[in-house]
Amino acid sequence: MSNDRLPAPDRLPAPDRLPAPDRLPAPDRLPAPDRLPAPFRRLAWANLAAQAAEQVSLAAAPLLAVLELGAGPGETGLLAAVQTLPFLLFSLPAGVLADRMKRRRLMVAAEAVRALTLAALPLLLWAGLAGRPALGLAVLAAAGALAATGTVVFSVAAPALVPALVAREALPAANTRLELARSLAFASGPALGGAAVAAAGAGPAFVLAAALSVLAVLLLAGLPEPRTAAPARRRMLAEAAEGFGFVRRHRLLRPIVATAVVWNIAWFVLQAAYVPFAVGRLGLDAAGVGLTLAAYGVGMVAGALAAPAIARRIPFGALIACGPLLSIPAAAALLASAAAPGALAWGPALPLLGFFLFGFGPILWTIGQTTLRQAVTPDAMLGRVSALVMMATAGARPVGAAIGGLAGATLGPEAAVLLAALGFVAQAAIILASPVPRLAAVPA
Repeated sequence: MSNDRLPAPDRLPAPDRLPAPDRLPAPDRLPAPDRLPAPFRRLAWANLAAQAAEQVSLAAAPLLAVLELGAGPGETGLLAAVQTLPFLLFSLPAGVLADRMKRRRLMVAAEAVRALTLAALPLLLWAGLAGRPALGLAVLAAAGALAATGTVVFSVAAPALVPALVAREALPAANTRLELARSLAFASGPALGGAAVAAAGAGPAFVLAAALSVLAVLLLAGLPEPRTAAPARRRMLAEAAEGFGFVRRHRLLRPIVATAVVWNIAWFVLQAAYVPFAVGRLGLDAAGVGLTLAAYGVGMVAGALAAPAIARRIPFGALIACGPLLSIPAAAALLASAAAPGALAWGPALPLLGFFLFGFGPILWTIGQTTLRQAVTPDAMLGRVSALVMMATAGARPVGAAIGGLAGATLGPEAAVLLAALGFVAQAAIILASPVPRLAAVPA
């Protein structure tokens, strides 16, 4: 539906007067996870396998760099930066391709490239141990970037494919299933990768990641995809510009992207400053820092599990706004942990609460805003719109990390955490000033 046809915020119809296709289903009619169509369940299992492969490999790569290649903090930082570049460089081309060709075929090809790349790493490593050319940091970084393209393509194409696999009223349940899989992979993948490296070395950890990626390929290969008319081919830049123009003009999608950008800047300001803040101001040791950071993954899983019940009890727009709003008390908990008298005595309690809320709220946001994008975007443009959201947030991350590093170095980590908190207030203000929170149900 075009943005000039959407009703004004103060004229949105009441929930009981919306036509059935435009409403969230009643509580007793929400599709249960096991009632979602078989093709979607196949996509959900492929998503779990692909996300787990990514998280295991992301955990194994820096451990391999430090333990077996002798990398220092500078090298590991550069490794992490190179691994994130595909999200900034390839998101938009992936979105254009997802709107040009069969999305299942595109995901299969990208995931197969990831599987081959991950499988090559242990072979190169073992070849080096046998006296032949060793795996170096440059090769490891390049392989990480190549493997990350699989995540980029999957993250762009999967949300664009979901509306073709499930009924409109099942979109919230389907997106919840996908986000639950991502949350479980995020929470368990790093621990699984670290345990594999500790038990048998980096080589077997990459074998495990490659096997998970192969499983995703097999699941995707058998996924049916409805036939659609092939769009007219134009220049990639023209197609990308068309997607950008659609988002820029749309009164619901524009604040969604702006909120995501500001949230990610604030989040990476916090990420850059948190460890020095936790160690220097709160007196946490390495185990305490790790415990507080783990609460983020726990919050993600809890949010994904609670999302169906919350969606049945609050309006659709309020569900989307939960993420930006919960980030404010999350940041306040971190600030309070240092401001409270006897801050060291609090230990990790308040940071645990803060990172739990940082995981819980944004999962509700992701489920809601993904459903909104799918509902208001034409099918032929879904890939590009998903890509623009990903590219905007990916571009915000290095900006936030740079701001956090500079603020922490010049003003101290506590000031950087305060700066991040102000950023979370700003992103909540953006979404609250938009018509999104006032949506009673999924718009047509």
